[in-house]
Amino acid sequence: MNKRIALLSAVALSAGLMAATPPTNKPASAKAPKPGTAKGPFIDRQNMDLAVKPGDDFYRYANGEWLKKNTIPASKTRWGSFDELREKSLQAMKTLLEDATKSTNRGRLYQMVGDFYSSGMDSVSIDKKGFDPIKADLARIDAVKNKADVLNEMAYQRTQGNGMLHGFFVAQDRKNVSKYLPQLSQGGTTLPDRDYYLKNDPRSQKIREAYRDHLTKMFGLIGEEPSRASQNADLVMRLETALARAQMSRVEMRDPYKTYNKLTVTDLTKQTPGMPWASLMEKMGVRNQDTVLVQNPSFLRSADSLLTATPVEDIKTYMRWNLLKSSAPYLSEPFVKQNFAFSRVLTGQKEQTPRWQRMSSLIDGTLGDLLGQLYVQQYFKPEAKQRMLVLVDNLEASYKEHINGLEWMSADTKKRALNKLTSFKRKIGYPDKWKNYDGVTIRRDDFYGNVKSASKWSYNYMINRLGKPIDKTEWGMTPPTVNAYYNPVNNEIAFPAAILQFPFFDFEADDAINYGGIGAVIGHEMTHGFDDSGRQYDADGMLRDWWTKEDAANFKQRADQVKEQFFGFKVLDSLKVNGQLTLGENLADLGGLAIAYDAFKKTKQGKSKALIDGFTPDQRFFLSWAQIWRANVLPETQAQLILTDPHSPGQYRCNGPVANIDAWYKAFNVQPGDKMYKPADQRIKVW
Repeated sequence: MNKRIALLSAVALSAGLMAATPPTNKPASAKAPKPGTAKGPFIDRQNMDLAVKPGDDFYRYANGEWLKKNTIPASKTRWGSFDELREKSLQAMKTLLEDATKSTNRGRLYQMVGDFYSSGMDSVSIDKKGFDPIKADLARIDAVKNKADVLNEMAYQRTQGNGMLHGFFVAQDRKNVSKYLPQLSQGGTTLPDRDYYLKNDPRSQKIREAYRDHLTKMFGLIGEEPSRASQNADLVMRLETALARAQMSRVEMRDPYKTYNKLTVTDLTKQTPGMPWASLMEKMGVRNQDTVLVQNPSFLRSADSLLTATPVEDIKTYMRWNLLKSSAPYLSEPFVKQNFAFSRVLTGQKEQTPRWQRMSSLIDGTLGDLLGQLYVQQYFKPEAKQRMLVLVDNLEASYKEHINGLEWMSADTKKRALNKLTSFKRKIGYPDKWKNYDGVTIRRDDFYGNVKSASKWSYNYMINRLGKPIDKTEWGMTPPTVNAYYNPVNNEIAFPAAILQFPFFDFEADDAINYGGIGAVIGHEMTHGFDDSGRQYDADGMLRDWWTKEDAANFKQRADQVKEQFFGFKVLDSLKVNGQLTLGENLADLGGLAIAYDAFKKTKQGKSKALIDGFTPDQRFFLSWAQIWRANVLPETQAQLILTDPHSPGQYRCNGPVANIDAWYKAFNVQPGDKMYKPADQRIKVW
């Protein structure tokens, strides 16, 4: 079962400002006074390493002492500005959930979130049940006799929230955004990326060995004899490796045209004769649909061949594993511990995330609009939304000037770009319309049942979109989420309530801080509408080429320069930043910072030279940018992120863009000979 409700498809929703990281607990040593109050300045020299020249490593100059003082807690994989706010958000959710469990107001909202939290915190009852909650499903799988039964069971499991073999979701048609379509994607594997199955470097081999051991132990926990459990592990590894070979790379997956393959259900069935899609979709609850979007037709053909060639008993083992891995986080302690044991190998995390944090995150991900209502009532100030609207207006005005001033873009393309910019829909804080989760049953004594009920509701909510008008009020993130996003098919930018806090935003901060923080974030999300992928969608969200060939070539030339810049950044031993995978985010960072700086220069402070805490306005702007990216990350986690995360590491998200901005050189007197210095004619300017 999915821990988080997928409000928008992974294809439709651009990567957020920051990769999602499971929140974990924060030790006392990481606790610091809130900057920007009487307890501390917004730019704190004690966090900086003033022995480092700004032009040699601006990230270390701005954050060096903070990085030394803030080690990664044992229950975390990283610790940085985002994580501090995520911790604050989690603490807020915990307070709300605990209050709901005790509330005498047993209205439906309080009952659902309170009883869900209580059921998840009752580890004694959960442990007594062992794996009883999944025995009926295991029996269903055991009763499978033939390939028709296999397909029926896979379809049934999908309606329960347990997808396997491939991905399935309902989302807008990228070339006809007024219509929802059923969509099929590659999938079927467990490890974070296909490369973990296919590469033979020592790191990948170690992880595969650990995964095989994990599989063996997990099968053992449901009563398999050691020899049988070991055979099952080998079988799952073989099947998943075959599926991994058929998958496209993450770089290929960023191409919105390559992943757009519209087929009739009849034609798809001809390509995959072992999968009668008309009847399968009917069993999945999808009715009256004659067309599907297929992300990777070649993958489905390979999966079909694999399904046809694999004995039924082997497929049953694969199905048992998929049920087991999706259910394990909600079963007894031995399953949770074994899950974490394997996670340690992948991420380096030393201690399990505290139960209260896991439960808070789970409820945020499954009943997010209920918990979100409580969060907004308690923690979100309406005036923050008004201030954000002003900032968005100012960033949009700055962006208009940049587009109008582009020497490499023709007047016709500029006109269409400006139309797209002014068509951005703005979502700030929380939804205008809340989901009510009708049909979800939550009981204080049935944790697994609660998860399953929410998961089934999520699936039904998704497929019930079909045939209905597009709901543009829907959000892709919950209010307590510390992140932001751009959604190309709706041409919208969204900023959940929880990100509107320091170091991104503070009512008491000077403009340099807010423009270098949330201003650059606003510019970042706007620029996603014009990055290498987002630029291919028009003002209405349609996947349509609205560029002249010459303008597209001019853009690509500049984007390629950004790509090559980031390919040059080394992270761990032989690992380097993948400049192609991270191109969209790097373009968004560069464009967002440049746009935010020019918007800042129109403010009263931006026009002055008055010092605050010894720093000029421009210095404070760039230092604000630098401190939002500070983070210490475990090496194992960093190695995983290099393969899977479309964002560059924080150090390079800070340093990469500023090295291309003339004002940064002037603000910190960066000169030839400094390590980050780039001659003026080599500084990259896109937007």
